[in-house]
Amino acid sequence: MEKGADKSRSSMIRIVVTGPECTGKSTLTAQLAEHYDTIFIPEYAREYIENLNRPYTYEDVVNIAEQQIREENIFTRKANKLLFYDTYLIITKVWFDLVYRQRPDWIDEILKQRHIHLFLLCDTDIPWYPDSVRENGGAMRKKLFRMYQQEIENYGFPYAIINGKGEKRLQNGIKAVESILNKKISHSEL
Repeated sequence: MEKGADKSRSSMIRIVVTGPECTGKSTLTAQLAEHYDTIFIPEYAREYIENLNRPYTYEDVVNIAEQQIREENIFTRKANKLLFYDTYLIITKVWFDLVYRQRPDWIDEILKQRHIHLFLLCDTDIPWYPDSVRENGGAMRKKLFRMYQQEIENYGFPYAIINGKGEKRLQNGIKAVESILNKKISHSEL
């Protein structure tokens, strides 16, 4: 499987929306993609797990990670200079570490190779609701938030914490995206 980055669109601005379960990631990602007239990579893990007729395994999580990479390469070719991700390998890495206490070595390599311009880390300030695939409500949400934040910082990725409800959350997301777009424009004009 090709795990390398798609070099055909190296000028693509890549923005990841991430965070614990039930923090509005999918909603925010779709809203931002619509606002910026582009596409987004949908969350694959939820779809995969919902279609299993058994508990997920380590190999299932490997399959999810590999599919995330394939979809990144596909969607990069289709996006309009700006690509949003509904979750990312940071969550998968933490998932491996938390559940299995091991992970494929190539996940670290991919994370080091990819150039993500901005992570939007969704805060836990909206309610958690259980469903057929959610596992981590209550205090675990805050723990996961801190774990994701630490991973993002460890890799040196820029990020903004996104909070607020409804329209306020969207406006906070737009404000963070605009800050990275303005920075990119000012650097390219030099």
